[in-house]
Amino acid sequence: MVSIATWNINSVRLRADQVVRFLSEQGPDVLCLQEIKCAEHLFPHEVFEAAGYTHRVVHGQKGYHGVATVSRIPLREFGRHDWQDNGEARHVGVELLGPGQGLVLENVYIPAGGDIPDREQNVKFGQKLDFLERMARWADKLDRPTLIVGDFNIAPLECDVYDHKALLKVVSHTPIEIEALYRFRDAHGWVDLGRKHIPAPERNWTWWSYRTYWQEKDRGRRLDHMWASPELATQSVSHRFVEETRRWEQPSDHVPLITEFAL
Repeated sequence: MVSIATWNINSVRLRADQVVRFLSEQGPDVLCLQEIKCAEHLFPHEVFEAAGYTHRVVHGQKGYHGVATVSRIPLREFGRHDWQDNGEARHVGVELLGPGQGLVLENVYIPAGGDIPDREQNVKFGQKLDFLERMARWADKLDRPTLIVGDFNIAPLECDVYDHKALLKVVSHTPIEIEALYRFRDAHGWVDLGRKHIPAPERNWTWWSYRTYWQEKDRGRRLDHMWASPELATQSVSHRFVEETRRWEQPSDHVPLITEFAL
């Protein structure tokens, strides 16, 4: 059994203690982090080394974005794609070398896309759609069992947000974004593990705004995802989201997801 987790940590240096607590309590074999917000030489390697996650691949930049994959299982870097087409650190791929050998694990942080869902009025929204289009072209050529995880910044299903009608024109739940995400899905036949194991319309949210969560308003969205190649998806045996991290002191606005595979 191999367990793989993903978490938008919203600054790994600020929340290193929380990551260690999560690793201690949940014990995933591999953790993919997004929005680490630090350059590679400032990544807190010693914290993960002490926790037993001795294999690490980091793609970072100063102050923004950034992804990292830490593991108890040996791995090797498999690639970095600039789907943003501007040099931002938003992806890193690894291949597992120990248990689960040969599995390709892609860690991605899709852009949020700004506030206005119109590429003419909002450059960031256009960049998000182009990012997804480049991902779809990449996925169309995949020929190995692959798991792609991370902060997709899109809640595709009506039940993936607290109020479908209220959010139809809000970036992350607009029809144009969902269509782009589904083109990516169909390019490889990805299976959404979150909904394989927690079927719609069950509540399965991964993000709550800092502005509302403290008010105990359950206005969540399912922005974080774990998608598998069809053959790999048949080997997933469990999936969960760890919502208690959202109630920790000074938490990330996202919570971790964990999938277990019989590999």
